[in-house]
Order: sequence, then C-alpha cells, then structure tokens
Amino acid sequence: MTATEAPEAAPQKGRWITDWNPDDPDFWQKSGKRVARRNLAFSILAEHLGFSLWTVWSIVTVKLGSYEFTTDQLFWLVSLPNLIGSALRLPYTFAPARFGGRNWTVVSALLLLIPAILLAVAVSSPGTPYWMFLLIAATAGVGGGNFASSMANITYFYPEREQGWALGLNAAGGNIGVSSVQLLMPLVITGFGLAAAGLFWVPLVLVAAVGAYLCMDNLTSAKAHPRELFKITGRAQTWIMSFLYIGTFGSFIGYSTAFPLLIKSQFPAYSSMITWAFLGALVGSLSRPFGGRLSDRLGGARVTLWTFAAMGGAVALAAVGLAAGAFPLFFCSYLLLVALAGVGNGSTYRMIPAIFKAKAVERLAPSDAEGLAAAAAVGRRDSSAAIGFISAIGAFGGFFINRGFGTSIAATGGAGAAMAAFATFYVICIALTWFCYLRTVGVRMAPSLAGAGV
Repeated sequence: MTATEAPEAAPQKGRWITDWNPDDPDFWQKSGKRVARRNLAFSILAEHLGFSLWTVWSIVTVKLGSYEFTTDQLFWLVSLPNLIGSALRLPYTFAPARFGGRNWTVVSALLLLIPAILLAVAVSSPGTPYWMFLLIAATAGVGGGNFASSMANITYFYPEREQGWALGLNAAGGNIGVSSVQLLMPLVITGFGLAAAGLFWVPLVLVAAVGAYLCMDNLTSAKAHPRELFKITGRAQTWIMSFLYIGTFGSFIGYSTAFPLLIKSQFPAYSSMITWAFLGALVGSLSRPFGGRLSDRLGGARVTLWTFAAMGGAVALAAVGLAAGAFPLFFCSYLLLVALAGVGNGSTYRMIPAIFKAKAVERLAPSDAEGLAAAAAVGRRDSSAAIGFISAIGAFGGFFINRGFGTSIAATGGAGAAMAAFATFYVICIALTWFCYLRTVGVRMAPSLAGAGV
C-alpha cells in the first residue's frame, strides 16, 4: 500500500473491524461509506422494532375496555415502559463498546421477545390483575433502551460532518416504530384478537436478530467505559443538553404514546379517529432527519430555539381546541406539535457531537493537525458517552407527559392543566438555549461552539 492509499475496512474474526477512520476522505470513499451504510440499515431495523414493542401499550390500552380500568390507570400502563426504557438507556449506552455493536444488536433484539410474549399471555386471560399488567408493561422498556445503544454505535461509523444526517436517519427509523404500532395494531387486533398485539412481532424480531448477526460489524475503535459516564456527568453541557432533550425527544415519545388514549378520553365522540393517531408519530419521525439536515446548515442551536418557540404555540392551539371541544383544531395542532418535536430531536442531537468536539479542542488546545485529530477523537468519545446519558434523561420526558395527562384528567377531568405546564416548560427551554448557545457577548465558549456548527 502506498502512502496515498487508504486502508480498506477489513472485518476480522467475529466481524471485528480493527482499522476504522471515517474522517479520512479516502478511506471513507473507498470502503468506509459502504460498511457504515450496511450497519446503519440493520441498526434501523432493530431499533424500529425496539420502538414498536416499547410503545405497543399506547394502542393496547385503548382496547382494554373489558378490564374496566380508570383513565389514570391506563395512562400508568403507557407511562411505565417510558420510565423503564429511560433508565435502561444508561447501561445500553456502553454495551456496544463492551460487547461489540453487532453482538449487542443481536442480544437487544432477542430481548424484545420478552414483552411481546408476555403481552400475549396477559391479555389472554380476563382475570389478569392490574398489578400484573403493570409488570408486563414495564418489560416493554427494553425496547426503549435499544435507542441509546444504536445511536452510540452508529456515531462511531460516520464522520463528524455526516453525523447529523446519519443519526437523524437512524433515530427516525426507530421513531417511526411508534407509527407502525399505531397504524398496524388496530387492524391486527380487530382481525386476530388482542393477544396478536404481542405475537405479531415475534417473527420480525427473529429476522432482525439474524440480519444483525449476518450483516453488521463490531468496531475495536469503539471504546466507552462507565467511568466515562461519571466524567461526562460532571460537565455542565451534559445537563443542559439533557434538559433540552426532555423538551424534544421527551415531547415526541410522550405526545405520540398519549395520543390514542387522549382522543378516547377527551373526545369520546371521535373514538373512531384513534385509527389515525399513528399520524402523530409518523410526522414526528419523518421530520427528525429534516431537523438534523437543517442543523447541519444553519446550526443546531438556532434550529432548536425556533423549534421550541413553535412548539409553545402549537401546544397552546391544542389546548384551545381541547377547551372548546373543537376536535379538528385539537387534532391538527397536536400533529404539528409532534412534528416540531421531531425537528427538535434532530437539531438537539446534532448539537451534541459538535459541542463536545468543540470543548475537547478548547480543553486540549492542539497546535497541529495530528493534535487536532487526537482532540477530535476525544470529543467523539465524550460525545458517545454523553449521548447515552442525554438520551436516557430526555426519554424521561415521555413518562412525565403521560403522567401529566393522567394526573390532570384525574384531578380536573381534562388535560388543559397539563398542557399549560408543558407550554411553560418550552419557554424555559427557549431561554436556556439562547443563554447557553446563542449569545455572542460575554460568553467565553461561544467562538469554539460557533466553529463547531452549534
């Protein structure tokens, strides 16, 4: 090999790739892009099924009429998978580096069989107690953990300049699993019974596990350790971005999973429209790559700030529709709200690698190209650890939104109080984004962040 030739990505025994440098343009064009795209494709498939099983209870709850649970109890069944899935994202973040991205994708896919089969068992008996439903719904949280491991793994495969688009596609492919559930499950349940809401996914999960085993790769360069998490949690940027991600991803998953039950409880005359609730998750999923791409061009912080402003307006319109009993206004405003949350998902995720790369360069102050490359590698490791933590904290927003709706309905009979609280939260997010990332006077870190495309 000559000095100008870039090495090819060569999988070793067990599909471990030892030479991986996506930031080298020659390497990327010669073989890196092909390998990365193959891994991205199967990562999307597995993550899609993870989201599907994670959110399947959003539809199952509206079909449990024979069990006579209260609306607040049903919101608990929707909330618990969000809570458990959020907590699991922390250990899942480090699993690809510890076991290999390919290996862990196989394992995490197979774990989805647990909530799928247990769901079928629970709804097959009319005597299943409520506490058992709670436990089984909680196992669906394993699907939520998949997101963190998938995103952390794909971060290593793509060059920094293309991470906004790649991570956006990966996340959107997973997010759209919510839409798949809400579109397909009413049809499946009508045709085959409630137990089919779990059994339907079993063969698909097996296909994803086999596909990951045969077609994905592990990277020896993907290094992450629990101590990286403790280090990263000591930095202000991690907590700031976690807070903002509650407002974007937490909103997406919370509003998407609450939509069917919210329609049933607040607009019983429009219960037939539950079949169209999948549109919320769909527009939110499809808009996520757009948020990443727009942020690649305009900067993640600018896109994030204006997205939060628009979300505040959309939630206010939805609240007006709710108070007036105007279902068309509520429905359209709610779709806009979820779509904007998807844009914010892409923009905030684009900010994370840019911020941590910029901070690494600022901290290490490299004096030459080699030092700059080393600093970028440090930033990438920090970003990978931060992504797992931020995605975990952000996902708790889905739990808070569902519990907000459940508590508001139990206390007042309506969801208006919850929506007022959500609008106030977005105002706080706007102020935080501007204060931390868009001020240009008196902020010491602004130049480095601006250079990183934040």
